Amino acid sequence: MVLPISENQPLRAALFALGGAAVFSVNDVAIKLLSGGYALHQVILIRSMISLCVTMAVIVVSRGGFAQLLTRRVGPHAVRVSCILMANVTYFLGLAVLPLADAVAVAFVAPLILTALSGIMLGEPVGWRRWAAVAVGMLGVVVMLRPGLGVFQPAALLVAGSAVFYAMGHVMTRRMRDTESSVTLNFWVQIGFVVISLAMGLSVGDGHLAGEGMLAFLFRPWVWPPSQDWPVLLATGLSVGIGGLLMAQAYRSGAAAMVAPFEYAGMPMAILWGLLFFGTVPDTVSAVGIALICGAGLYTIRREWALRRRNGN
Repeated sequence: MVLPISENQPLRAALFALGGAAVFSVNDVAIKLLSGGYALHQVILIRSMISLCVTMAVIVVSRGGFAQLLTRRVGPHAVRVSCILMANVTYFLGLAVLPLADAVAVAFVAPLILTALSGIMLGEPVGWRRWAAVAVGMLGVVVMLRPGLGVFQPAALLVAGSAVFYAMGHVMTRRMRDTESSVTLNFWVQIGFVVISLAMGLSVGDGHLAGEGMLAFLFRPWVWPPSQDWPVLLATGLSVGIGGLLMAQAYRSGAAAMVAPFEYAGMPMAILWGLLFFGTVPDTVSAVGIALICGAGLYTIRREWALRRRNGN
């Protein structure tokens, strides 16, 4: 799954990002369904092992074979794995408490953060209009946090923090794109997840640190999954394996500031999944926040395509 890289592949990058966002939305539903009965690190371990099977299958049929897993960029891989791990842990802890659509909406500030970081850390052009879009998106997050309304949920701060780690992970993807394939990037992330989850299981998997609420999700004892839960566990593993490959290829194929807003395709799917599986819909305040965040992202898309038409790309 090593495709030629060019800065003039916006359509390919957009399609990969749209596909990745759609597939990742299944993972959110699965994790939320599992959050009431499993430790987070147990779910991540099972998910990562299934995802590794997907990655290995792609390696077998891809042109580079297993040789593409070799890397000399151990340090950057470690930083990227750490960022993505922290993004996952903080996001899923918040997701266990928040309505699905609210959690996804707050997390969608990540593409806006990435737009800003692409200018600061990658040297990609980010004009004042995109900076304005970032500001509007952040305003949407503040609206959803609801300061002063007496309904503030600390879990939303966890999700906002996950957005920062997620954006940093994609900055590392962009920096490593010239030497690492999407298969390589996804493989080492899943290996990192397996190692860390096993370490967590061996040290706290007996549940001696389990508490209430989010702490229960983080530290409850491991259990053997009953047969009815295996389809959900399989869904989360397949969604991460396939979605990770698609999203990594998207960020290898196009500028980060152009690719990031296409992840907003997951927002309508989150609203749909929330209604179908949990019977929840965004209230008025949440709807305003969602509109600000998604509107800022959609404006960024429009601006990117306008610039590309003007430059003849």
